[in-house]
Amino acid sequence: MGRAQELVDYLADVDSLAIVCHDNPDPDCIASALALVAIADFAGVETSDVLYGGDISHQQNRAFVNLLDVLMERLVNVDLHDYEGMAFVDHAVPGGHIELGPEVVPDVVVDHHPSEEQVDTAFVDVRESVGATTTIFVEYLEELGIDPDARLASALLFALHRERIDYLRHPTVNEYEAALSVYPNADIDLLDQLYGASFTPSTVDAIAEGIRNRTQRGASLTSCIGRTSERDALVQVADYLQNIEGVDTVLVFGIVNDAVEMSARSIDPRVDVGDVLIEAFGDVGSAGGHTDMAGASIPLGLFADVDADTDELVEFVARRVSNRFFDALNLETE
Repeated sequence: MGRAQELVDYLADVDSLAIVCHDNPDPDCIASALALVAIADFAGVETSDVLYGGDISHQQNRAFVNLLDVLMERLVNVDLHDYEGMAFVDHAVPGGHIELGPEVVPDVVVDHHPSEEQVDTAFVDVRESVGATTTIFVEYLEELGIDPDARLASALLFALHRERIDYLRHPTVNEYEAALSVYPNADIDLLDQLYGASFTPSTVDAIAEGIRNRTQRGASLTSCIGRTSERDALVQVADYLQNIEGVDTVLVFGIVNDAVEMSARSIDPRVDVGDVLIEAFGDVGSAGGHTDMAGASIPLGLFADVDADTDELVEFVARRVSNRFFDALNLETE
């Protein structure tokens, strides 16, 4: 029996399913949730709702949700006890990436991220060997003989490209095979619209701040963009700064509400940026990710009162975070 059939066998006894995305969900997470909705429908589940925490602030992610007419509900607006089953997609455990407490235990977990915590639940499929959670769900659809419609195929194809293929961030052969599988059913005109989503003015401002405030040690670079309301801007700034000649490892961070949020990228095969963030910030917050892309979050209160003077606070945070990151990379700090 394949993993997809095992999943269907579990779902066959479930009448309602809460599909919980991680906070600030990206296309890989959202497309995976949509695929699970299709599989749940195939298994006879009467109600499958996609839930999320945080915000969808990246303009391309907003376009993804709007153009594909994705129905998603905020976690704060629902009672999880109303659902008979719960699934986590593109994340495995509650913590820094989801606004649920550690007491929440999902029934289904499908993910591709490494996790230090062992997941023990009804159905678990965590594969670090693939580059996207979407890849796993495309395999499920193929195994079950579910032919994705144009909407789902477009979502899956876009997610595969954005997660791995577009930036050549260590995609495996599985991502290319999955993309070829769903490509015939995808709406290419719709994909063109998604790729054409414009930067918001605040994202442009964040990129400008990232350029202005960068600090470089060897081939590694950090930059603080100050206070921002768009956490996803950190990802876009990190992607942008990695294009600087002679730079292979980047950490971009900023103050979002009452936390210092971070996004890291690396194309240096000697650097596991997920491990670097854990070493640098794991003792004061949540951190982790892949060898080439990772994130971290630490409470702002560790540095100063959240109402402290913004300029002084930002300068202090920038110095401390940069030094911790460079120390973890064994680079000279200020």
